[in-house]
Amino acid sequence: MSTPLRLGIAGLGTVGIGVVKIIQSHADLLTLRAGRPITISAVSARSRRDRGVDLDGYAWEDDPVALAKRDDVDVFVELMGGSDGPAKAATEAAIAAGKDVVTANKAMLALHGNELAQSAEDAGRAIRFEAAVAGGIPVVKALTEGLAGNEIKRVIGVMNGTCNYILTRMETSGLPYDDIFAEANDLGYLEADPTLDVGGIDAGHKLSLLSSIAFGTRVAFDDVELQGIERISIDDIRHASDMGFKIKLLGVAQMTGRGLEQRMTPCLVPATSPLGQLDGGTNMVVLEGDSVGQIVLRGAGAGEGPTASAVMGDVIDLARGLRISTFGQPAASLQPAPAAKATAAAPYYLRVVLQDKPGALAKIATVLSNSGVSVDRMRQYGHADTTAPVLIVTHKTTQDALDHAISGFAETGVVVGEPVAIRIENV
Repeated sequence: MSTPLRLGIAGLGTVGIGVVKIIQSHADLLTLRAGRPITISAVSARSRRDRGVDLDGYAWEDDPVALAKRDDVDVFVELMGGSDGPAKAATEAAIAAGKDVVTANKAMLALHGNELAQSAEDAGRAIRFEAAVAGGIPVVKALTEGLAGNEIKRVIGVMNGTCNYILTRMETSGLPYDDIFAEANDLGYLEADPTLDVGGIDAGHKLSLLSSIAFGTRVAFDDVELQGIERISIDDIRHASDMGFKIKLLGVAQMTGRGLEQRMTPCLVPATSPLGQLDGGTNMVVLEGDSVGQIVLRGAGAGEGPTASAVMGDVIDLARGLRISTFGQPAASLQPAPAAKATAAAPYYLRVVLQDKPGALAKIATVLSNSGVSVDRMRQYGHADTTAPVLIVTHKTTQDALDHAISGFAETGVVVGEPVAIRIENV
């Protein structure tokens, strides 16, 4: 029999236990597909509590760094999470000890991926991270392998299932953001720090990793423009629907003449588009290549089974002897790219609450016109006491022109509160 590929698994949360279950339940199938048995030598976690699976056959290490250094471990599977601390220390120890690494840790790679990738390549080792981006969707493999013959033009997608769940539930239930946020928290959908989800940070980590692969650049999470969904109201969702759109927390990355544009922000997309029809906790990533055109990948973005499936896909590749550079090309060849803001013209959704007085709407229209912003559609909704919300869809305009108009609104004396402007993305 061929020599087994021996795993050391650090982290026995939802995903780690999912990996153990797959190895225990599909041993024969994995051997056939990998060409050799895949076994677990040792595990590590913060406690030895009962996790509903039999771990008696595996050695236990309290210290994940010690696990990473074990002689009977060929591949270190890092499923602890956290950008620094034990996860990073153990990953570095594994590479130094001549181990390959499989990880689901998007935060660690978004902040330290460049250095870790270089260390792994210097040591002749591989870091695989399919599970770090979009759960069970094989988007990393698609970019590094299936679409390797393409110049990638754009990466766009919904990469955080919790945000998509919240926005979908707001629409279907008619309940405001705070109510659905509490519901998602009760269901265990939110990170311990909810800002990672609703603030767009988790999805921004993922986008920065895909950008590196797609455009051959150094990972630059700090350059991702981030805006969460906290300011999206139930009225925005209803009004967008009235106009044929859905609101999504959308990641967009593309290389321009000015540099690399990376943004994770709420956007409107056509309700009939694939992204517009994406409901609940599902993720979708759209890849656009110069030869292949548009590829749409859709699936579960989180959870025990889907994420463990992604981990095992990487493990099986290593068992087969498939080794590629962490971000699809040698780490030393990845180029720093200047950060670029979105300057390409696009239509925008604009919500403005006006004082209910004669001439208020005319003043807003004048400011838009003077700023070079052309109105495609405008709707005024029912009054609330002394105010009236106005919804505007513009023709294509620049962010600078829209910002100029919004700053001019304050001088009219008829605007109540902060206007909300959301880009409409062509997908």
